[in-house]
Amino acid sequence: MFRIKNGYTPSTNKKEFWENGLIPWFRMDDIRINGRILNNSIKKVTKEAVKDGQLFPANSIIISTSATIGEHALVTVPHLTNQRFTSLSLKDEFADLLNIKFLYYYFFIIDELCRKNVTTSNFASVDMSAFRNFPIPPLEEQERIVAIMDKFDALVNDISQGLPAEIEARRKQYEYYKNKLLTFKPLTINNKQ
Repeated sequence: MFRIKNGYTPSTNKKEFWENGLIPWFRMDDIRINGRILNNSIKKVTKEAVKDGQLFPANSIIISTSATIGEHALVTVPHLTNQRFTSLSLKDEFADLLNIKFLYYYFFIIDELCRKNVTTSNFASVDMSAFRNFPIPPLEEQERIVAIMDKFDALVNDISQGLPAEIEARRKQYEYYKNKLLTFKPLTINNKQ
């Protein structure tokens, strides 16, 4: 299903690998600072730094498989990553069967799988054999899930959409409880004299 490539760090002793670089080189800091859908990196490398001239393709999932285990991002541009990441790109024969955005969302579940499939030697790393089999719904269902998740993501992460929606929900909640709490049966006062 995936082409799997491990990231690497070009030699920092070679200035020609780093000076005036244009190729995105992703690290955990990129996720921490720029979020989980990435199209630009904090650090960049030159084409001389690229092993065999092969970049990791756009629309790949990167997942941390050592050190900070089980963090992922969707990278929308050709790129490289450091050695803490494994890059997963769809094989051509699966391109019409899998929605990469669905996989991005699904990887929140896979992150947990990674945390549970850690091997230890000198440092913790993920046993990648766990990626061989996991259930995937049909493409139509994937697209439906993506549409729903995109709406939730916008409500949670986009203040221009999320805040107005939250304010509206709180207003409705306020009206409901105001009406519920302040509606009484009329009191009957018996004035016997």
